[in-house]
Amino acid sequence: MKLAVVGGGSTYTPELIDGFARLRDTLPIEELVLVDPAADRLDLVGGLARRIFDRQGHPGRITTTSDVDAGVADADAVLLQLRVGGQAARQQDETWPLECGCVGQETTGAGGLAKALRTVPVVLDIAERVRRANPDAWIIDFTNPVGIVTRALLQAGHKAVGLCNVAIGFQRKFAKLLEVAPADVHLNHVGLNHLSWELGVRLGGPEGEDVLPKLLAEHGAAIADDLRLPRAVLDRLGVVPSYYLRYFYAHDEVVRELGTKPSRAAEVAKMEAELLAMYGDPSLDEKPALLAKRGGAFYSEAAVDLAASLLGDGGSPVQVVNTYNNGTLPFLADDAVIEVQARVDRTGATPLAVPELDPLYAGLVANVTAYEELALEAALRGGRDRVFKALLAHPLIGQFEYADGLTDRLIAHNREHLAWA
Repeated sequence: MKLAVVGGGSTYTPELIDGFARLRDTLPIEELVLVDPAADRLDLVGGLARRIFDRQGHPGRITTTSDVDAGVADADAVLLQLRVGGQAARQQDETWPLECGCVGQETTGAGGLAKALRTVPVVLDIAERVRRANPDAWIIDFTNPVGIVTRALLQAGHKAVGLCNVAIGFQRKFAKLLEVAPADVHLNHVGLNHLSWELGVRLGGPEGEDVLPKLLAEHGAAIADDLRLPRAVLDRLGVVPSYYLRYFYAHDEVVRELGTKPSRAAEVAKMEAELLAMYGDPSLDEKPALLAKRGGAFYSEAAVDLAASLLGDGGSPVQVVNTYNNGTLPFLADDAVIEVQARVDRTGATPLAVPELDPLYAGLVANVTAYEELALEAALRGGRDRVFKALLAHPLIGQFEYADGLTDRLIAHNREHLAWA
């Protein structure tokens, strides 16, 4: 089995490598190729990756290359974890929206749209290269904004599934609180990528006992603290929202906070410099503790599980992924991409039935889905007017004056990445 990781020079990658090494019986990789245009980072990450494999006795071979075509040749699956423009572009995404009084964040709002516009054309070019190399290869997309990128891949006819670590993070946290094995916790996870709610937490299987009321009663304060939301919000909703819902439920508070502290991009850039220095140490043969602060917790377990199910029989039969709606949420088009529990096997991901969604959540899902459709149109076809319409449709923006000013700023800060600008 051969896997390729595009964006393999990311400081995330040792987390992924550690999972591949620990879970080699689930996903028996014979060859792993790390692909990245940044040769200096790739050398550091690749060296640590080989040492992690050696320490854990993994027999697989790890190679590195800056040539996408060479890297994906004959790959059975390709994982995408790239960041077009790097942390410098993220820094811009998180700052210029604040000038208009809007959230500056890399996956939602105006910053999220900027990332989508930079990313979609690059991902589609890579996907075409994968298809030419092996039309049967699966593409696993971890590149944000996952919902928009996965929709672009699926609409172009690629064998693709989107992946996010939000659901597996909740699963692990809930399992710890309940003092059970993570495999025993099944989430009624419904929504879109970075716009989802845990409507139920079931023990033993998708039809098991719902212990969400117990969790909220006994651990609501701890869960709310993790989400940085008032405990009363969880009690009144009776569900657990993803932490990205704070940008919607406490928008003005978040904007005030973001204007008074360094951006997350600045924090991550500093952390990445420290991590890369560590990776260059030839005695380091395990992922450093600092990596846990970088983000992407449990990404490796989710990636292994998904790849194992798509390529064989080793993964869990039911996983939370991003895939076509196909009637699952009846108020959305079939080709909308949703994030729900799905049955995953060699044929792909098939969403499981979900409970009827309360209008409180369905309305926001429909609104953001409409934005994502307009965002994808802007990413594929370009043009100031398409960018403006996508921004105007986003519920975190929604005002003509804001959308107009944000459009000018987005184009000005991203011109080098937009072929049409």
